[in-house]
Amino acid sequence: MMTIDSMMKSRRAFLKRAGLGLAAVLAPGPAVRSIFAAARAKPNIVLIMADDFGYECLRCNGGQSYDTPRLDEMAAKGLRFTNCHSQPVCTPSRVKIMTGKYNSRNYVAFETLDAKETTFAHLLKAAGYKTCIAGKWQLSGRGKEYPGTSAVAAGFDEYCLWQMDEQTNGSRYWAPTIKQNGRLLAGLADAYGPDVFCRFVCHFIEANRKRPFFVYYPMALTHGPHVPTPDSRTGGKGTKRDTKYFPDMVTYADKIVGRVLDKLHETGLAGNTLALFTGDNGTDKKVTSLWGGRQIRGGKGRTIDAGTHVPLIAYWKGVTPEAAVCEDLIDFSDFLPTFIDLSDAPVPAGSRHDGVSFLPQVRGGRGTPKDCIFCHYEKGKYPYEGQKAKTGRNSEPSPPKKNKLAYTRFVRDTRWKLYQDGRLFDVVADPDETAPIPAGTGGQADVIRGRFQTVLDRMEEQDKTAGER
Repeated sequence: MMTIDSMMKSRRAFLKRAGLGLAAVLAPGPAVRSIFAAARAKPNIVLIMADDFGYECLRCNGGQSYDTPRLDEMAAKGLRFTNCHSQPVCTPSRVKIMTGKYNSRNYVAFETLDAKETTFAHLLKAAGYKTCIAGKWQLSGRGKEYPGTSAVAAGFDEYCLWQMDEQTNGSRYWAPTIKQNGRLLAGLADAYGPDVFCRFVCHFIEANRKRPFFVYYPMALTHGPHVPTPDSRTGGKGTKRDTKYFPDMVTYADKIVGRVLDKLHETGLAGNTLALFTGDNGTDKKVTSLWGGRQIRGGKGRTIDAGTHVPLIAYWKGVTPEAAVCEDLIDFSDFLPTFIDLSDAPVPAGSRHDGVSFLPQVRGGRGTPKDCIFCHYEKGKYPYEGQKAKTGRNSEPSPPKKNKLAYTRFVRDTRWKLYQDGRLFDVVADPDETAPIPAGTGGQADVIRGRFQTVLDRMEEQDKTAGER
């Protein structure tokens, strides 16, 4: 984790490189004022991540089951990526996107972010950004064996969060339990949690409009329980959960994204803000959606496309090409290096990240995307296997005991996918991975098998060398 001392050292080193000493800082002249002006001009970053929201949920991606007018508009005015992949479930995705590392090198346990990790919030804070997070935390750990991390320790100046401690493990929707900057919010008996989080984000943007800021908004929507939203025609607070409300939840998530984008325009910040929207993993397995003329069952928790293929839209007024589509491979390790590239954030010595910046593509260029992506997915590695978690209603379920310490690895591109156990799939022809291609069939399949196996072998060797497995 980046400490205050390391941040100050980075700043002093920067001033030294700029030819400025302590006296210049104490008595700022034109050079120092120009540095501060440059800091204010740094682009803002808003990262919104919906929960259990697969690629098929968006109309602009070919989805046919849900109304998403604001996200479709965001794509029409910006850049839509067609090959972004997350981890199959929430905590692994959150750890990966925040640290820019594969889970093989930093995944500790479910609901846990290792306190030693440096996050994108640490790096952006060191670069002069004001940082905030709102929505779902889920990284504070599971007992003394896996202590986890607080939002403040993870680099966020301000927060408004659900599921960050025992006080906030109740509802995330109606009558939510939310802690904001150290205080458990009162008076929420008739409130809807997503509205509370959105108001906090919009207020933060307004309050920090004259300085660079980073907003990370891991939404509560559209994770179960599937209950009515304020816009649902039937039901209300206390209504029995039912997947029939999932479409309403998708549309309300879309509405909230629109509120945040509207705030950027109202404050005149849309031209100096990179706004990103994605999902943390595939849709809930209880949900079936129509996409491209076929039925898609949600794949959350599975390593098939329906479990990892998520939307990614980038919008930066006047910078992103309009109505553009990018087919480059992107995974969650790529967000942190993109933010470093955008902010010129200082990176601690010895840091290693596994991603590649996609900022050139955001700006309309070609970039240097990966030709394949690697995934290490921990199915288990949870403490207290088989025991019921001591959490309130509507909290995350205890993970199944049968998956203890199991993990899966694969390498893939936009068509082919090879698992560490030797199974090779053509995921375009076989998206549900029902018919592995036998070794020795010849042709392109064998060429891909050899190339991807080399990547798997290299990753295994790197982990052994680093002593991380």
